[in-house]
Amino acid sequence: MTSGTIVAEITDYANRADPYPLYAELRKQPVRRLDDGTFVVSTYYEVRSLANDPRMSNDTSNRLPGYARVGQPVESGLPPSFIFTDPPVHDRLRDTINRPFGPPHSPRFLDGLRGDLVKVVDALLDAFEGKDQVDIVEDFAYPLPVTAICKVLGVPREDESRFHVWADALASSLDPGSGAEGGPEKAQQARQDLGAYLGDLIETKRRHPGPGMLSALAPTMAPSDLEATAVLLLVAGHETTVNAITNTTLTLLRHPEILQRFQKDPDLAVPIIEEVLRYEPPVQFVPWVTALDDVEVGGTLIPKGSPVWLMVAAANRDPRRFEDPDRFDPDRKDNEHLGFYTGIHYCFGAPLARIELQLALPELFRRVKFSGLREDPPPYRANAVLRGPRHLPVAIEGLTA
Repeated sequence: MTSGTIVAEITDYANRADPYPLYAELRKQPVRRLDDGTFVVSTYYEVRSLANDPRMSNDTSNRLPGYARVGQPVESGLPPSFIFTDPPVHDRLRDTINRPFGPPHSPRFLDGLRGDLVKVVDALLDAFEGKDQVDIVEDFAYPLPVTAICKVLGVPREDESRFHVWADALASSLDPGSGAEGGPEKAQQARQDLGAYLGDLIETKRRHPGPGMLSALAPTMAPSDLEATAVLLLVAGHETTVNAITNTTLTLLRHPEILQRFQKDPDLAVPIIEEVLRYEPPVQFVPWVTALDDVEVGGTLIPKGSPVWLMVAAANRDPRRFEDPDRFDPDRKDNEHLGFYTGIHYCFGAPLARIELQLALPELFRRVKFSGLREDPPPYRANAVLRGPRHLPVAIEGLTA
């Protein structure tokens, strides 16, 4: 199988339910050059090295002419989100938005959300009462992180129906294999519309401050920078966590012996979550990296201006780094996975996502009496980058108190 064929298979929806045999094939040649000049890197040490290399850029405007600028619609009227920038711009923006979000400036901000998130989890699970089937995505995994990120930012939760379509379009634009569904025009319009909505909200917060990051940042950030940041945080703040909750639920239902241990010992939540982030990461690969200079990795020279895909999910199952990597093992030691990436672009929302997962999953499996999966594999989302079930229908026998 040629390099181009393997990558085409990975982005093909027909293989969305189980891309891991394709990743194993990809790892046989750690760095591959596709016919269009894109370099695909799939092994753990090489992915980690490039993700931490200052000669690699997240700003795809640094690509040679003719290459797609994945993930950042350039005609939306907003500057790039900080995830698509490099130092010093990236560092300035990230440091600014971190001040109201967490340590060292706001050490109690995230911890202060726990009480409200517990109430959301309880209410979502209470709604399972009297049902014999639920969709974990629609009924639990989606509403929890959406509610959380709205609270963090200060966005009205009741506006979810407005920004849901925009968020879907922007998430699709991250997938280089999405075709017409994630076309640049659709993503551009979505970013314009979501930016306008958030711009109006930010102006309101500027005049009438309230709780949340938008109010805290409105006096200190340029409006266009804050709009671009808010677009990113609103979308990324729930998309990956939805997948993480759903992937963990699916994985545990496929491993009943581990699920039984978890139900008896909720302290297993942390190692289970970390192992799922390795075993079924919510972000499968990062296709928006560009070489700023000639870079040699894995015995291959990547020329300046070349697009690079860093295959995080393939790296997370590299047998050179993880023993028996295709086995789901919460007892795994030295589990330094790349599920939240690494380097300066390490997932900004990882602390919030971990809190949501650690609150939600023990209660889900304590209170819900599962009978089993209705479909296995379940229907997956089209997105190859943000991979997770679109629906996860499960049979249940009721709730405990």
